[in-house]
Amino acid sequence: MKRRVVVTGMAGLSPIGSDWKTVSEAIRGGRSGIEHVAELGQIEGMATRLGARVRDFEVPDDYPRKRIRSMGRVSLLATRATELALADAGLLGDPLLGSGRVGISYGSTSGSPPAIAVYADAIGNRQTLRGIRATDYVQFMSHTVAANLAQFFEVRGRIVTTCSACTSGSQGIGFGFEAIQQGKQDVMLTGGAEEFHPIDAAVFDVMYATSTRNDAPSTSPRPFDRARDGLVVGEGAGTLVLEALDHARARGARIHAELVGWGTNCDGRHITNPDREGMAAVMRIALEDAGLGSDRIAFVSAHGTATEAGDIAESLAMQDVFGERIPTSSLKSYMGHTLGACGALEAWMTLAMQREGWFAPTLNLDDPDPRCGRVDYVMGAPRRLDAEYVMKNNFAFGGVNTSLVFRRMDGGSGA
Repeated sequence: MKRRVVVTGMAGLSPIGSDWKTVSEAIRGGRSGIEHVAELGQIEGMATRLGARVRDFEVPDDYPRKRIRSMGRVSLLATRATELALADAGLLGDPLLGSGRVGISYGSTSGSPPAIAVYADAIGNRQTLRGIRATDYVQFMSHTVAANLAQFFEVRGRIVTTCSACTSGSQGIGFGFEAIQQGKQDVMLTGGAEEFHPIDAAVFDVMYATSTRNDAPSTSPRPFDRARDGLVVGEGAGTLVLEALDHARARGARIHAELVGWGTNCDGRHITNPDREGMAAVMRIALEDAGLGSDRIAFVSAHGTATEAGDIAESLAMQDVFGERIPTSSLKSYMGHTLGACGALEAWMTLAMQREGWFAPTLNLDDPDPRCGRVDYVMGAPRRLDAEYVMKNNFAFGGVNTSLVFRRMDGGSGA
């Protein structure tokens, strides 16, 4: 029999705040974390000048140098988010972390870009090993975030590394869910992180997928809007502490929500173009895993990147699964596309809103694109909703799709 899995800790660092009070005030006030990034203008051919960075982050003074010298910014963001989530779960410093019954399932699109640049310059340009530090590779290796989290918190259970671009965070949550369901671990530290770097902006810029509203940062991105002109790259980190329900109850933990179903699949058709059928299929997989009909979902937290192809395919897929009734919005309208972090960051925010009974409107959505699906776009102001079940969707290059279904746990007692 599969174990039930709950969220006992959650936290994030984002361009609109690094605690729920600050984030919720930004959302309710319609404040964006998008800004003009001057350094992007120094790169020949770069059209966008927009980005979203975590402005309030500083490395805590009590982080030992020995523990953080192997970390780039992406790992540092993940470490701080995980520290806050563990504190929220009442597990920070708990001997349980080193027992072997706690694991990590965490991802990012890549390692730290500045460390990659060190190697590229030394080997590709200067053809020398001079200037390369022993820690540079560890900062940019694909599993740098998960490995550094394990060392910092002395976790001795399994490590799952999810490096699947924009589904890194949501796959991190999903694979952590499976590890607990199957009895392999009691607790999993799950999520995703990303650091802002011009490389990430360039990836989308060369595909003509970035917003160029450079003189009006707060008006972009515009998911699902007729006047959208592309995405904005952001950064951040989000961590959910997942725990077996019986284990959480035994220690008297506060419970935020239950993760009742998830799905992941691949379109298998095109490396970058989104696929409506694959997106709809993964939502149905998650619903089947949760044992729910589509009518039980009260709100969908959309991927909503503000690219033309992505918005149209995703919204039509939602219409295919839910019909025209489903309320939905995109948190990327506030903080840009945080890439490997987005699934976990947006899950944290969605669960906090579910608990409080309201959901964010899509910022800058004034005139829904008629080519998009006919769904209930939350616009203008927060929507009051009594949502027992919510869905969080994310989609990535490579045709990777994910869907997570959460159930509200009334009273936080695990009812």
